[in-house]
Amino acid sequence: MPKAPDNCASMLDVREGVDATDRELISLLERRFGYMRAAARIKPSREVVRDEERKASVINAAKEEARKAGIPEDVIGDIWETLVEGSIAYEFVEWDRIRN
Repeated sequence: MPKAPDNCASMLDVREGVDATDRELISLLERRFGYMRAAARIKPSREVVRDEERKASVINAAKEEARKAGIPEDVIGDIWETLVEGSIAYEFVEWDRIRN
């Protein structure tokens, strides 16, 4: 178990914590992309895969959570823009795969 950030005393501690956190993030992203597969299976047509209103809502929610957590809202907004666009692209691929 890595040390909490405030308990790190060396760069080795920091790197171990970052690496462990990255592994957790990948696990969470695996689950998130699982939901994209489910969406591709459930959505009735390819035209409804892209939902700009939902995209904006997701990004704004992430930015709000970042603001509450005291981390850079603009950075989180950029990360979520990339994440959501990548998720949409993945959902298109899955939608096509399921139906072909």
